[in-house]
Amino acid sequence: MTTNTEPQKHRNTEFIQPLFTDLSDSILRCAIAVHKELGPGLPEHSYETAMALELDAAGFKYERERPVIVRYRNIVVGWHKPDFIVEEKVIVELKALPNSDRAHFKQVLTYLKVTGLRVALLLNFGVASLGNDGIKRFQM
Repeated sequence: MTTNTEPQKHRNTEFIQPLFTDLSDSILRCAIAVHKELGPGLPEHSYETAMALELDAAGFKYERERPVIVRYRNIVVGWHKPDFIVEEKVIVELKALPNSDRAHFKQVLTYLKVTGLRVALLLNFGVASLGNDGIKRFQM
């Protein structure tokens, strides 16, 4: 799934309007610039550092690896650390793998659930073309 301005059909046939499309598109421009410059094959940390530089250059407010509490029956049972939370609206999770994995989709959906945010981008810098295979957009 890439960013799309068309309403998406929901399971119960309702249409949901995509949220934060301008912000998501701007974040994606930053990611594409990083991928275009560095290409695939580096460790995830390199892309994370470069992405932070691009987000800074674009003037975004973001938090990097902010710990997010996971509770079960009001008891803290763990922590998650999304790579970026941009403008308190969009989670950005980076990967640097040859293929996407369903486990990463579940990870991002969990981030949305525990943060209460509605939009996330999963960006895989390990693929040859970020635009074709490396961008997944999630909305709850």
